[in-house]
Amino acid sequence: MGHDHGHSHASAATAGARHRRPLLIAFGLTAAYMLVELTVGLTTGSLALLSDAAHMGTDVLGLGMALAAITLAQASGNPQRTFGTYRLEVLAALANGVLLFAVAGYVLYEAWQRFSSPPDVPGLPMLAVAVVGLIVNLIGFRLLIAGAKESLNVKGAYLEVFADMLGSVGVIVAAIIIFTTGWPYADPIIGAAIGLFILPRTWKAHRAGAADPHGGRPTRG
Repeated sequence: MGHDHGHSHASAATAGARHRRPLLIAFGLTAAYMLVELTVGLTTGSLALLSDAAHMGTDVLGLGMALAAITLAQASGNPQRTFGTYRLEVLAALANGVLLFAVAGYVLYEAWQRFSSPPDVPGLPMLAVAVVGLIVNLIGFRLLIAGAKESLNVKGAYLEVFADMLGSVGVIVAAIIIFTTGWPYADPIIGAAIGLFILPRTWKAHRAGAADPHGGRPTRG
């Protein structure tokens, strides 16, 4: 059985390692722009941007976990050692999951508060940041297409980036509505929608990591 686990992890290393560089680039771009969205969201008071920054946080987590799985599978030839490092990966995933739940809860609470008295959010800066965020997601999406066909780890990260593209489109729609009509409720509505979108995805990842003794990582790729 130990030999089979060792062989499967070696296969994962071979499949995933070929796409480690695109994963690393997508991880860096997403993490950097998450900070941009967070900064502009705090500056402009846009809840939709803050929600999308949190959504990008789920992408950073997914990309980081895929990179960690590939790196650990490459570095650890001993199946028992691999099992131990994967357990550490599980704990990191669960901790990040709790953090993301807290962020999503804050976004939903803030959206509820803003429905009674929505602040004035400038539509143009919000639109510019959201458009660039969509471009970043498209770059990450393009980088991971080839790897998603060969590695389940890369495919998981690819699906995370695809889901975040939907969030970016939502922020763009809210920004256009605010810029053209001045309707302030577009921002908290889209913010709440993205917050709700984060919750089930985070819960699914949280449960998968807790249930899988190998850290929720697929045995192939």
